[in-house]
Amino acid sequence: MRYVIGIDIGTSGTKTVLFDEVGTVISSATVEYPMYQPQNGYAEQNPLDWYNASISTVKTVLENSGVKNTDIVGIGLSGQMHGLVMLDENGDIIRNSIIWCDQRTAKEVDEMNEKIGREKLIEITANPALTGWTAAKILWVKNNEPENYAKCCHILLPKDYIRYKLTGKFATEVSDASGMQLLDVPNRCWSREVCDALGIDMSLLAKVYESCEITGRITEESAVLTGLAVGTPVVGGAGDNAAAAVGTGVVSDGKAFTTIGTSGVVFAHTSKVSIDPKGRVHTCCAAVPDCWHIMGVIQSAGLSLKWFRDNFCQSEKETAALMGVDPYYLMDKEAETVSIGANRLIYIPYLMGERTPHLDPNARGMFFGLSAIHTKKDMLRAVMEGVTYALRDSIEICREMDINVSDMMACGGGGTSSLWRQMLADQYGCPVKTTSSKEGPALGVAILALVGAGVYSTVQEACEKIVKTDKVQEPIAENVSKYEKYFRLYDEIYPAVKSNFEKLAQM
Repeated sequence: MRYVIGIDIGTSGTKTVLFDEVGTVISSATVEYPMYQPQNGYAEQNPLDWYNASISTVKTVLENSGVKNTDIVGIGLSGQMHGLVMLDENGDIIRNSIIWCDQRTAKEVDEMNEKIGREKLIEITANPALTGWTAAKILWVKNNEPENYAKCCHILLPKDYIRYKLTGKFATEVSDASGMQLLDVPNRCWSREVCDALGIDMSLLAKVYESCEITGRITEESAVLTGLAVGTPVVGGAGDNAAAAVGTGVVSDGKAFTTIGTSGVVFAHTSKVSIDPKGRVHTCCAAVPDCWHIMGVIQSAGLSLKWFRDNFCQSEKETAALMGVDPYYLMDKEAETVSIGANRLIYIPYLMGERTPHLDPNARGMFFGLSAIHTKKDMLRAVMEGVTYALRDSIEICREMDINVSDMMACGGGGTSSLWRQMLADQYGCPVKTTSSKEGPALGVAILALVGAGVYSTVQEACEKIVKTDKVQEPIAENVSKYEKYFRLYDEIYPAVKSNFEKLAQM
C-alpha cells in the first residue's frame, strides 16, 4: 500500500493527515498558534509558528501510524491564501506575515487602480484590487517599511514558505498564486505588465507550477526533523478553497461546492477562462491543470446563525446541554416548523459588510418586514434563508457567465444541517450532496500528491476512486417556486438602501 500526506496550514492551526492511496485516514494531528493584531484592522502571524506546527504534526502522524517512511510517495500542501511572507538573502523571515484578513491596504488598492486601471487589472488578474490580497500588502510594506522592502529577496505565500523549509525550493502553484493579484490568470504565469506597473521586481517571485507537479523533495535536514524519507516528493498543492474543491470531487464542469462556515463560499469549476467584467466574483486557476474556478464569498454565513444563537437562543443552549446535543440541532428543529418565507420576513446577512456581489464594507444586516406577528422561530428561519439568498447571488452570477452549476457539494458546519442543505437545493435548483470524508483541503492536496507520484494519471481519475458521496438533497419543485418570489424581493433590498448604509457609516 502506498501513502501520502496532506498538510493544511490554516489560520488557527496546521492540520496534517496521513492517507492511504484510496483516501482512508490513517493518522492525523493538529497544532494551533496565535494571530497578532498590532492595530485595529491588522492581522499578522509568525511563519515560524506554521513551520514548527508542520514539523510537529508530520512527526506525530508518522509516529502514530506505524507506516514506513519509504512507503510515503508524496506530500501535498494546502494553506490560507493571500498571506505575505518576505525573506532576506539568507532565506530568513524579515517581518511577520500580513495574512488574508488584514485590512490595512485601502490606500494601496487605490494606488493599484490608479497605476493599472480597474478594468485592466480585472482583465489580467481576473479580479478587482482587493485589500486582503497579496499585491496590495507588498505595496504597503514598500510604502511604509522601505527598510524591510529593501532587504527582501523572496516573496512567498504561507504554504510555500513551508515548502521552502521542507525542500529548500522557492516555488508556488497556480491556484494560490492567483490570489496574489500578480498572476496573469488566463495564461497561468506572472504578469510582467502588472509587476512593472507596481514596481515589483519579478525576481522576488517564486517559480509557478501546476498543482499536481513535483516542486521539490524532502531535504536531509527536514528528514531528520520530521521522520520523512530523504527525497520524498512535494507537489505544488493548492490554496485552501482550491484544495477543498479537489477533496470534494469538484474537478469537472457542472460541479461546485458551497461552504457555510463563518463566511460562505460558492466555488464552481470550469474548463474555460471566464471573467466577470464587473468583478463581483473571483476567477482563479484551479488545482486541475488547464482549468479555472469561479468563487463568490459572503462575509457572514455561519456567523449570522452564531450571532443569533449567542444573542437570542439561551434557552436552546441550556436545553441542548441537558439533552447532550448541539444547540444548532434544536435551532434546526425550530426553524423547520416555520413555512418558507418566514411569514414574510427577510434577513439581510451583511453583519460584516459584504464581498459578493456588492464589495461594500459599509453594508449592514437587517430584518426586512419585521412585525408584531413574528416570533423568535420566524427570525431564526429568516436568518437561514437570508444566508441562502446571499449564496444564491453567486450562483446567479455564475449562470450569467455561462458557467454550468448542476451538481453541488455542501461543506462546512452549515453543510451538516439537512434543513440548510434543502434550502440550498431548493434555491439552486440542483441536488446538494455531502461527501463521506470530512478532511477537505488535506485530502485535496493528498490527492494531488497521488497524481504527482503517478499513482493516478489525472486529478479526475483520482477523485472518481477516492471521493464518495454521503447524503443527497434533491430540490422540491413546490419549494423552488416559493423561494423564487422571496429571492427576487431580497435582491431588490440592497440597491434600495445602499446610500443609506453610506450615511450610517459616516455618523
